[in-house]
Amino acid sequence: MKIGIISFAHMHAYGYAGLLSRRDDVQLSAIWDDDTTRGMKAADKFNTEFIPNLELFLSADMDAVVVCSENAKHQEHVIAAARAKKPILCEKPIATKIEDAAEMIRACDKEGVTLQMAFPMRFVPAVQNVREIVQSGAIGEVVAINGTNHGQMPGGWFSEEEQSGGGAAASHIVHVMDLIRWITNDEVKNVYAELDTRFYEIDVEDCGIVSLEMESGAIATIDPSWSRPKTFPAWGDVWMKIVGTKGTVTVDAFAQNSLYYNDEANCIRQLSWGENAVEGMLDDFLESIKQGRPPSITGEDGLRTLEVVKAAYESNERKQSVELKRVSLGKSYT
Repeated sequence: MKIGIISFAHMHAYGYAGLLSRRDDVQLSAIWDDDTTRGMKAADKFNTEFIPNLELFLSADMDAVVVCSENAKHQEHVIAAARAKKPILCEKPIATKIEDAAEMIRACDKEGVTLQMAFPMRFVPAVQNVREIVQSGAIGEVVAINGTNHGQMPGGWFSEEEQSGGGAAASHIVHVMDLIRWITNDEVKNVYAELDTRFYEIDVEDCGIVSLEMESGAIATIDPSWSRPKTFPAWGDVWMKIVGTKGTVTVDAFAQNSLYYNDEANCIRQLSWGENAVEGMLDDFLESIKQGRPPSITGEDGLRTLEVVKAAYESNERKQSVELKRVSLGKSYT
């Protein structure tokens, strides 16, 4: 299979490129980036072609593309790829505006093109096990969920609202929210959020707490803060505690690691020895294309998490709980 990458603005692009380059059954065939210097450096690093024109890039011989541009550019790039009939793996969040996300999904539906969202936490074996436990009824009815996705402040365009759609809330609510929906088969009813900027001198929020009332009546909280210090041995965490009427289950998605004390670099790092969730997600995406089946993580999954993000911002601005408004997409295959 031949795969292209649209933009190396997001740091995950380097991880995707590395995984794709090491496979025998996949060729990283081309890279496009609106930052020519960045794109050429990436192409040189991964021994592939840089195509400076997006239209020429999308007309090249490729079986699929991975979109890793700034959040605000996802709409433009996904729709262009859909019109070129290229299946798409899109970084999260799906977009910065709900109407943009809906337009992306409808465009992919119209063109009959796969749109899969990059939510790799679904491919952590421990998370999958927790889902099986919860859906089996072993802990009874879910009544409460506490989740975190703490991280280090990434800087660059991630802290520029025009490019990212916000700060820590835009970047980090979506991972935990996707897991809550996937594990419980439940949707959000009401959102209350308090967001603030306390750790860094930036124009967007770097911390907050999001409280959710689910349609089932369960209560969930998400801490999406950029609260990890620069010296923390990993970028962040994904942690959840799910409380049921018959029991409680806790999962730490990054618990399988060893601490590496590196005197030469004067730092401590967590070295993961568990399953590579990103690799699992890529495998799933490629298999969906080979088999011609719908993606396991859909564009609508991305939209539903974005709706929670936008409701959190509205709640913080209004200083009150807001009812979640869900966009109706009609029949969707993506």
